[in-house]
Parts: sequence; structure tokens; C-alpha cells
Amino acid sequence: MRAVIQRVTRASVTIQGASTSKIEAGLVVLLGIESNDTPEDIEWLTGKIARLRIFDDEQGVMNLPIIETGGDALVVSQFTLHASTKKGNRPSYIKAARPEVAEPLYETFVKELSGLLGKPVQTGEFGAEMHISLVNDGPVTILIDTKNKE
Repeated sequence: MRAVIQRVTRASVTIQGASTSKIEAGLVVLLGIESNDTPEDIEWLTGKIARLRIFDDEQGVMNLPIIETGGDALVVSQFTLHASTKKGNRPSYIKAARPEVAEPLYETFVKELSGLLGKPVQTGEFGAEMHISLVNDGPVTILIDTKNKE
């Protein structure tokens, strides 16, 4: 699993001209699911995101996780995070999980993160053509790959 995590002041998802989800201050998580991802990847990644200390404390130091700030979260499935650009100029998405594998894992990820945050997590629509608007705060953008735990 790969995630691009962005600290935001606000974000929204629009599908076919209609706003479907929006959040205030918190995190936008773009989530790429690989064909060999497991429930253990979900557990590790959701825990890491919930405890990631990237929000400012009273002294303006990034020292607080979203679970302490009460911030919102928006999760959007993004298979293109598994693009391989090794050969040529057209990306290959061979490592990205097929929808029948990815969608249940995506739904489990959202449910798990929601449980850790103690509040509903907003989402995009799996497989839909979406427009994501966000205001990156900081900017703070973190990349995490469950296959490359640093």
C-alpha cells in the first residue's frame, strides 16, 4: 500500500460537477492498493497515519497527531500511485490491484481509520473520475509505502 498524506486546511471531492465530500483542517490521504496488500498493511498504515505527528502544538512545532487535534480525514483511492515508469514514457499499472481486490481493501482501510480517529472519514467514490480540491497546509506532504517501512 502506498499513501500520499497531505496536511490541509480544507479539501473536497467533486464528481460530475457535484460536491460529494468535504473536510476542514486535517488530512487528505491518496491511497494506492497493490495486488499483494493484506489486512496487516491496513492495520500498520492506518495506525501510522493516525499517530503521525505533523500538526503544530502550542509552540508551532509539528508535534501532534490527528488523533489529538480532532482533525478531519478524506481518503481517496488512487491506483496511479503504483505507476511504473521504468520503461518508456507510458506508465504501467501492473502492480496496482484489480478493482475486485482493491475496493474491499479500500473500504476496510476507511473503516479502520475511522475507528482510530473516532469519527467518520470522508471518501471519494471508488473507481469514479473525481476532481480533488485541497489547500495544503505548510505545505506538509508525506509518502508512506508499507513495502518500504522507513
